[in-house]
Amino acid sequence: MDSITVSNLTKRFGNFTPVDNISFRVKQGEIFGFLGANGAGKTTTIKMLCGILSPSEGDAIVGGNSITKEPDKVKLNIGYMSQRFSLYNDLTVEENINFFGGVYGLELNELQKRKNWVLGIANLKGKENLLTASLPGGIKQRLALGTAVIHKPKIVFLDEPTSGVDPISRRGFWDLIHSLSDEGITVFVTTHYLEEAEFCNNIILINAGKLVAEGSSKELKDRYLTNEMYEVRCTNVIDALEILETEDYVDETSIFGNNIHLSVNYRYRSENQIRKSLGQKSGITVMHINKIVPTLEDVFIHLLDEKA
Repeated sequence: MDSITVSNLTKRFGNFTPVDNISFRVKQGEIFGFLGANGAGKTTTIKMLCGILSPSEGDAIVGGNSITKEPDKVKLNIGYMSQRFSLYNDLTVEENINFFGGVYGLELNELQKRKNWVLGIANLKGKENLLTASLPGGIKQRLALGTAVIHKPKIVFLDEPTSGVDPISRRGFWDLIHSLSDEGITVFVTTHYLEEAEFCNNIILINAGKLVAEGSSKELKDRYLTNEMYEVRCTNVIDALEILETEDYVDETSIFGNNIHLSVNYRYRSENQIRKSLGQKSGITVMHINKIVPTLEDVFIHLLDEKA
């Protein structure tokens, strides 16, 4: 059963089209990753699906309601957490929870039960009177998610919820997302942290407003990255990249931090080829060469290179 069905959805702002004729489905209870670089069209899409923006063309059914014909019904039946934390910093923890509970029409007894649940998942029991502005980013993030689902929606939209949060807090937040999915809640999450997509059941990659790939993490890697990949750590990375791009045994290259990722073809025999290539230019020292398991970032770079 599908929680979300998107059909030919398009959004234009004058001559700019951030979302260009996209279609996809999201199954009930799954964690659905909507991935792409900043400016790819993720936030515009999520705002249309939440009934905040009206599409220029197309439609989507979210929880049984049309975003073009019934946007108010859509808003009542979903949870939404924006990328800037949808909380009021000048309110206390309890005041924020009470506010969102009131917005969603919770009666007093139900509000108290849900308040206890929110305080529990945010590790804020006994700290209800703290100003929200004083909370660490990871705790504030969990509180924001709690208020977004305080009314027990069947679908929750999370727009880059871990942006600017430390890695340990990000992992804890994803544990919380999985617990919501286990309860049958559909989680639609946008992120530009491609490594986070490993936690998603299904993934769509979007670039410049168009969908470029869909599938699970394993399916995307198996489908698009058939060659072996190696990671090279060396000095003078830019010079090394330019050299390796010209070698006939190399299909693709990209920089990952201080390292280089190589996709090699049938002409590749051993790491000595790489060392020989880089050894031709003085000043480049190779520290290590390791065969690696491709990441989703490798998939994304491959698809963009292929399109270009």
